Amino acid sequence: MKPRFDEHLYHEPGHLIRRAHQLAVATFHAVHGRHITPVQYAVLRALAEHPGIDQVTLADKVALDTSTTADIAARLETKGWIVRELLPRRQRRLRLTDEGQAILDRMLPHVDPMYGQLMQPLSAEEQVEFLRLLAKFVRLEDTQTHIGDTGQPSC
Repeated sequence: MKPRFDEHLYHEPGHLIRRAHQLAVATFHAVHGRHITPVQYAVLRALAEHPGIDQVTLADKVALDTSTTADIAARLETKGWIVRELLPRRQRRLRLTDEGQAILDRMLPHVDPMYGQLMQPLSAEEQVEFLRLLAKFVRLEDTQTHIGDTGQPSC
């Protein structure tokens, strides 16, 4: 007897990764609202941790192509959350504005609880292992991400 379609679908990594992404984005929006996207949050967070970096370096840090990073930076500049300063050779240095820092400061207390909610179906040990495997899957260097006792990445 031929297996049903969904029996195969729910064992395919691509489908499960897409579903995990949907859950992560839905959880993000439930906690933070829709005025900011998860990628915009990642950009703000990277700029807070590395003020004054250029767009190419930012793109590398948040794993985006440079065109997408430039588009996101332009949107964040329009919102007044970052400043882009033109450098020689057409590069741009980026930094958070006071308003951008305030947005991030309001979000940060909710980040760990949000991820706790997202990871709730897993035991503490499974959370650590899941994050370790995700980091390995996306080929993060050991020096970039460290999984702590809480199971949360610390960048």
